[in-house]
Amino acid sequence: MAMAAAMWIRVILLAAACLLPLSVEARVRHYKFNVVMKNATRLCSTKPIVTINGKFPGPTIYAREDDTVLVKVVNHVKYNVSIHWHGVRQLRTGWADGPAYITQCPIQPGQVYVYNFTLTGQRGTLWWHAHILWLRATVHGALVILPKLGVPYPFPRPHMEQVIVLGEWWKSDTEAIINEALKSGLAPNVSDAHTINGHPGPVQGCQSQGGFNFKVEQGNTYLLRIVNAALNEELFFKIAGHQLTVVENATPVATSFTDSLRSLNSNTFPALVPLKIDHSLFFTVSLGINPCATCANGSRVVADFNNVSFVMPKISLLQAHFFNISGVFTDDFPGKPPVMFNFTGTPPANFATTRGTRVYRLAYNSTVQLVLQDTGMIAPENHPIHLHGFNFFVIGRGIGNFDPKKDPKKFNLVDPVERNTVGVPAGGWTAIRFRADNPGVWFMHCHLEIHTTWGLKMAFVVDNGKGPNESLLPPPSDLPEC
Repeated sequence: MAMAAAMWIRVILLAAACLLPLSVEARVRHYKFNVVMKNATRLCSTKPIVTINGKFPGPTIYAREDDTVLVKVVNHVKYNVSIHWHGVRQLRTGWADGPAYITQCPIQPGQVYVYNFTLTGQRGTLWWHAHILWLRATVHGALVILPKLGVPYPFPRPHMEQVIVLGEWWKSDTEAIINEALKSGLAPNVSDAHTINGHPGPVQGCQSQGGFNFKVEQGNTYLLRIVNAALNEELFFKIAGHQLTVVENATPVATSFTDSLRSLNSNTFPALVPLKIDHSLFFTVSLGINPCATCANGSRVVADFNNVSFVMPKISLLQAHFFNISGVFTDDFPGKPPVMFNFTGTPPANFATTRGTRVYRLAYNSTVQLVLQDTGMIAPENHPIHLHGFNFFVIGRGIGNFDPKKDPKKFNLVDPVERNTVGVPAGGWTAIRFRADNPGVWFMHCHLEIHTTWGLKMAFVVDNGKGPNESLLPPPSDLPEC
C-alpha cells in the first residue's frame, strides 16, 4: 500500500502523438455508422438504447490534420437521427455540420446520409454526438485529430493514451423523460449516475457492477483525451494524488498544471484577435416562466437569448438560406435585449419571453464582439455556450453586470484562449470575438440539453463572400429530405 501511495503518474491531457500503424494513414478516412438499438445493463437494470454500431460510447474516429472524413450513417432505428461533429470548423461544408433542422433535415428511419468534411488546420481531441431530441445521451464518441505526418507535438511522447468519455445515465428512457417534462412544463428528472466510458461506479443497492478501470505503471506518462458528453451537467475531473498537465484543448494552449479539470458540457499564439469590430452584440442568457394553460402549474419553464426563445423550423435553415425559401426564418434577431435592467438583480415584472425563428445576419469576413450576460430571471445559472462553425477568442469575463465603459479596458486582446464552447458564469458575463469567415448557417446554443430544449438557442447566417472560395458549397445529392 505504501508503494502504491507513493506512485507518481504524470498525466498529459487532450493531445499527443497517437500510435497508429502507417497502413491507416490516408488523405480520405472512411467510417460507417450503423444506428441500432441495443439492450444495455447499468445500475442493475436493463433498457434498450440507441447506439452507433452497438457500442456505448460509440467508436472513436481517428484522422490527421487536413484529412477528409466520410462517415456513412445508416439509420436502423425508429427515431430521426443527425450527427454533429463538435468543434469541426466545417469550412464551406455546413451541410455536414449535423444539427437537425439547422443545417440538414434529419436522417429518417431506413435512410442513409454521408457526412463529408475536411479537418482544415485542426488537431487535438474533439467529439461527435447526435444532434436531435435527447439521443446524444447514448449516441456520442471521440474524434481524435492527429498532426500531419512528420509534425510532432511540442511535448514528450506519452507511454500510452486513453480516451475518457464522461457521461450520464438514466434508468428510464431519456426520450420519455423529456417528453413528460415538456408536457408538465417542469424540469426533467436528473440522471441516476455519472459514467466514465459508459460505466457508472458502484452505487448503493448495486455493488456488483464495476466502473471503468485503466491500468497504469509507476513513472510512466499517460495521455488522457477527455470528453464531457454529459447531457445536462458540467463535470469536474480529478485523479487523486496526481497532477494533471494540460497541453491542448482542440487548439494549442500554454502548458499549465492543475489537480483537477472543469469540463464544460463537449490558444493559439500569437492570437489573431479581431481588433476592429463590425458587430458589437450583447446577448442576455436567461431562464424564465411563460404561461401554459395545460401545464402542471399553469406555466412552463422557457429559456432564451435576448428574450427570444427559439422555435425550430420544419425544414433546415441552411436549405432555406441556400435556396432562398421564404417564410422559414426572419433575420431580425436583436443585437441587444429589448429592455436593459439589473440583470443580476430583481427582474422586471410581466417580462414574458417571446418566441420565434429569428437569426442574426453577418457579412462574410465581418468581425463580431459578443458579450453573453447571465440573468436572474429565475435564478443565476452557469451556461456552457457552443458556437458551431467557428473558433472564437475568450477576451474577458466577470461576475455581476457587464459594464460597457469599464470592463472593455480589461479585455485580453493579446493572448486569449481560443474555444468553440465557453462557460457563462452564474450571475456574470463572458465576452468573445470571432471573424465570420465561414459562409452558411451556424447554430449557437447552451450545451445543457434541457436549456436547448427550452429554447436557449439561435443562429447566425453568414452570407457568401466574393468568388467560389468564399461561398457555401452546394448541397450533396443525398442530403436528407424533410
